[in-house]
Amino acid sequence: MNQTAERSAFHWLRPPGPVADGLKIGLLGGSFNPAHEGHLHVSEVALKQLGLDYVWWLVAPQNPLKAICGMAPLQERLAYAAEKFEHHPRIVVMDIERGLGTRYTIDTLRILLRRFPGVHFVWLMGSDNLEGFRGWRRWPEIVRSVPIAVVMRPTSSLAPLRSKAMQRFANARVTDLRNFAVMPPPAIAVLDGHRCRQSASAIRARNLPGEALVRLAALC
Repeated sequence: MNQTAERSAFHWLRPPGPVADGLKIGLLGGSFNPAHEGHLHVSEVALKQLGLDYVWWLVAPQNPLKAICGMAPLQERLAYAAEKFEHHPRIVVMDIERGLGTRYTIDTLRILLRRFPGVHFVWLMGSDNLEGFRGWRRWPEIVRSVPIAVVMRPTSSLAPLRSKAMQRFANARVTDLRNFAVMPPPAIAVLDGHRCRQSASAIRARNLPGEALVRLAALC
């Protein structure tokens, strides 16, 4: 199917952020319960080291691997992420999966790739999510769909060694990051540098309301 046909197949899906052929866009999915400086850190590392144009934050209605109990309503999570972090000129916060009716990353990727075939998408994740990646639906298909960049996070330094995905796709490991975003998958890169210690679970454990969450930026 040519690019025109691919676009027309999902013509009803309006671009959730800046879109143009040739753009390099990172996709950071998750519950964002709540959004925090760790998400910003992953985004900024990827923007800098991979030369991305934008990072889209895909705020999921419900992560199928996480319990519903303790999950704030989608609109609250979305509004908080947008209010605190969308001031960044290259971060766009969205709930595109709600509109698409998708629950799994592979289904969301399939639609985005068909709707915007001229965009170079890169899936972003923290290393703390890498070990559990094998539990994602059709995870090998995800690896074969888009380049994946793993940003190192504290307490998960061994994740690239333990991860089944990294073992299975060892030949896809890329160390030269030049042009990584436009490489044909499978391609996996591990990005390192200063590591942000903040996490959503730590924030929830502190049971801090509203504005108090922002003060945790000092952890980074």
